[in-house]
Amino acid sequence: MKLDWSGIDTVLLDMDGTLLDRHFDDHFWLEHVPKRYAAQNGILLDEAKKLLYALFRSQERTLNWTDLDYWSERLGLDIPVLKQEVDHLIAVHPGVVEFLLFLRRRGKQAWLVTNAHGKTLSLKMRKTRLGPYFTGIISAHDLGLPKEDVRFWEKLRERVPYEPSRTLLGEDSETNLGTAEEYGIAHLIYVSRYSSTVTPIASDRYASIHYFTQLIPAADTDET
Repeated sequence: MKLDWSGIDTVLLDMDGTLLDRHFDDHFWLEHVPKRYAAQNGILLDEAKKLLYALFRSQERTLNWTDLDYWSERLGLDIPVLKQEVDHLIAVHPGVVEFLLFLRRRGKQAWLVTNAHGKTLSLKMRKTRLGPYFTGIISAHDLGLPKEDVRFWEKLRERVPYEPSRTLLGEDSETNLGTAEEYGIAHLIYVSRYSSTVTPIASDRYASIHYFTQLIPAADTDET
């Protein structure tokens, strides 16, 4: 994929599914939490899944969706501790470090911008050691709005001095790309290979990639 990097100053990157394999998150919420919830409450696993999946869906597109403290209280489970039980599944997608090094060489501002809760961020940055590659890290919980809300992108400019027309956003959520597009962010990239366990499907609306190395110009490839 060819991009005019001379017209891009800032790169905003999502975390889960975009930089990191979403297999960890899917396994944690869809399998591990129901298993622990069923055991604690003396119910069948299928019953726990039916109940929890409905609860999870009820909080989609809100900050509660990723708020570990909210779910700990709601479910009566220590969610941060449970995450540590399966943190061996946390993995960086292939090509991510190479892309971040490319951005550094080109003098681009690289910001991690995620809906993830602060406790999730701490765990994942500790496991992946990606933190030093970024100009800064912003959680939607710091701003009080999820990325699914178009107002998030305006609020973000209080922390990140970006010009929408000269900004690239990499996301595995078409919904979040849609709010960014509505706000005016010019360069939108959909990461179709969000999990190592799914078959990638390109977006009908946005330029799609499997790996971020696809955005590195061929002339730069030998340096990564």
